[in-house]
Amino acid sequence: MNEFDFIDHLRRLSESRKHSTRVLTGIGDDAAIISESAGKELVFTTDLLVEDVDFYSDATSARHLGHKALAVSLSDVAAMGARPLWSFLSIGLTPDRWNSDFRDRFFAGYFELADRFAVTLSGGDVSESKVIVIDSIVLGEADAGAAVKRSGARAGDQIYVTGNLGGAAAGLKLIEMGMRVSAPHGVADGFASQSDDDAIQSLLLRQLRPQPRVGWGIVLGEQRLATSMIDISDGLSSDLNHLCRESNVGAVIEAASIPLDADVKRLCGRRALDPLALALHGGEDFELIFTVAPEDISRLPKKVDGVSITRIGEIDNLAGSTRIRERDRLWDLHPRGFSHFDD
Repeated sequence: MNEFDFIDHLRRLSESRKHSTRVLTGIGDDAAIISESAGKELVFTTDLLVEDVDFYSDATSARHLGHKALAVSLSDVAAMGARPLWSFLSIGLTPDRWNSDFRDRFFAGYFELADRFAVTLSGGDVSESKVIVIDSIVLGEADAGAAVKRSGARAGDQIYVTGNLGGAAAGLKLIEMGMRVSAPHGVADGFASQSDDDAIQSLLLRQLRPQPRVGWGIVLGEQRLATSMIDISDGLSSDLNHLCRESNVGAVIEAASIPLDADVKRLCGRRALDPLALALHGGEDFELIFTVAPEDISRLPKKVDGVSITRIGEIDNLAGSTRIRERDRLWDLHPRGFSHFDD
């Protein structure tokens, strides 16, 4: 199968599951044509995944990689309070992967997640490459003026986070220690670990197969509940700092309130993992941090798609200052999450 045969194959797969009737022309032309909608705004995000920088090919299956390629972009759209509708994907593969079943397994994982959120693959590109390179693009939509930015937090707003934290960073640590996924189809979100082996598998999948909080993003955006929002891709300490800097505010969070991943707490003692450090500075949990005005707190749902939220702190007027309180001690929370090109 050459490049053009494969594009035709993807076109047939996409058209058989076309979720959006507003894609007038998708795969097969020089550009996609999507009909506009009155009173709506487009939200557009792109993410680049490079082998041996953003993932280890010997630690992830092609199916999990396809899932994650879409998940990271869905998370960005969720962080804007928008509804994801269309995706584009460009991928560079080495000849040995091209001539194997890698591409089919990759897109099986990709389409499985796309189908869950009714996202239509509308175009992209393929190329030969020395390493795997993936460019993922997702377009979403929000009501005019309703997209949630990082810059809307105000003093007195309460800080919330979805789900729990630290699991993806712990999963990466386990991968670097040589642990690998053994469950062929993964573990469901919210899986209750019954043993250490279950806990290890769950943490590996938090890293390799993250679950974007699309439902929470839509609710927070469409019901205009969040004053600001960001997803946790680089780590709580870094991403909260980004939000505060854009809003020109400060924040105080409570160490005891941070929802730590239960499997991290279960395993940390025997593997020298600090649950709080992983929650604060570990990235790729892809949970949402958002702020809510005090008068809107009563309107927050308890759960969305089975995922709960936790209040972890409050916004204040000390611009540029993010701090963490543990009992009677208060100290600066410096951003120590992931950053490309750090020395």
